Amino acid sequence: MGEYEDILHRLEGEARHFPPPPRHPGGRERLNIQKSSVCSRAYFVVVMAFFHLYIINIIALLLYVHYNTGSGEQDVPLEKSAGAPRPMPAEPQTPSSATLSPELSFRLPRLEGIRVGHVQRVSLVPDRTHNMRTLSLKPLLFEIPGFLSVEESSVVMQLAQLKGLTHSSLLTAPDSQEEQLTQDELFSLLDLNQDGLLQREEILSLSHSTDGSWLSSYNLRKIHTGFETSPSGVLSLQEFKRVSGGVLQYGSAGQGLDGHAEVRQRSTHTRLYLGQGTHHLLKSIRNRVTRLTRLPSSLVDLSEPMEVVRYEQGGYSHAHHDSSLTSHHSSCAHTHLAANTSASTQVACRYLTVLLHLNSADGGGETSFPVADNRTYEEEVLGDLSQQYCDKGNLKVKPVAGTALLWYNHLSDGNGWVGELDEFSLHGDCLVTRGFKWTGSVWVNIDPDQQRQERYQRLVSWHPDGQSKKPEHGDLHQDL
Repeated sequence: MGEYEDILHRLEGEARHFPPPPRHPGGRERLNIQKSSVCSRAYFVVVMAFFHLYIINIIALLLYVHYNTGSGEQDVPLEKSAGAPRPMPAEPQTPSSATLSPELSFRLPRLEGIRVGHVQRVSLVPDRTHNMRTLSLKPLLFEIPGFLSVEESSVVMQLAQLKGLTHSSLLTAPDSQEEQLTQDELFSLLDLNQDGLLQREEILSLSHSTDGSWLSSYNLRKIHTGFETSPSGVLSLQEFKRVSGGVLQYGSAGQGLDGHAEVRQRSTHTRLYLGQGTHHLLKSIRNRVTRLTRLPSSLVDLSEPMEVVRYEQGGYSHAHHDSSLTSHHSSCAHTHLAANTSASTQVACRYLTVLLHLNSADGGGETSFPVADNRTYEEEVLGDLSQQYCDKGNLKVKPVAGTALLWYNHLSDGNGWVGELDEFSLHGDCLVTRGFKWTGSVWVNIDPDQQRQERYQRLVSWHPDGQSKKPEHGDLHQDL
């Protein structure tokens, strides 16, 4: 036993000299990590539970507010709420009110041409975009291929035929004069008292009468310029010849129903209303025009119907402006009733034109802009160009089925409204040499007088009983 005890004591002594067994590296840390992970997961679960409760409370609060405070007149249409009080306008319902409705005060958006040849992408129908190419800057003119498909163009032509086409009236001079008048005949026609002198009062009385409706604004400006340069304030036959310079040839630019220049040969036409109750394609055309021009829909909806014209072989139209100048002697045809003036002459006020080519003419029939982007443009050449614009025109657009042209007939006034007539918007239709040509013209009517336009908008938008009423259309706004 003593021997074993000695050996045991010796081994214990030797064991004291050995270092302690190394601890597993990171063992304590691994235990800490496991404890930290358990705590992190628990903390995350608690936070997420409170977060979900918070979101649920927010949603419940929003639903409570919506169903308790949002169930009044603001969310229920007036025509569906029997007990809701009728709205009253914020101002007296008088067309002559000086304070205009805020919602009717707006600026007219205007497309930018950038430069000739510039291409922009526009969205006119769902799931499709169109290319819009700038053709000129003076006037601001764009071309939109594929505005209508070939099938849609065919439907428009069929609708026009169903409506019934009437022959375009070729304007004739009073008392069955020849279409082309000499300067002597014109002077005799304008000299009402036949005293051999042309006076300013005679021109004014003739231009405001039915017999003188064929005088174009350009011809009137030429005559008035002669009065201003004449020392005596009247024009003799020789002075009249010097002022006219061969420009005043009847038929070069006549004034049509609305006072705008419009002389056609060998053509028929009709008008198709684009509003409610018409063919869905016509309403789609109206919507596309609204999206293209970016104008308020109320302006497009209340404009005149689309005019569809069919030119036969040999048909053409003289160069003219779609819109007219306004003065204290005239008022816009579409706002005449709201103008509350004694102006006896009504003229067409067309801010812009969208011309639709409904077929591809076999020969000729180009749409010509004689003075487009002409920096050396002078009024004196308009007389010749009105007769020979297809040969001298700076820009000619060949008709292609479905292609649309958009141009502005007026400049901007610098304040976002209609300005002066753009003289560069002079245009016409060249002679159709083979086949026939179909076009559709969509005009947007805007009065250069913004307050008058707003009174007109209010007049057709409000009803005495407080309900919004739809505009009533006259003879030009007939359905199919």
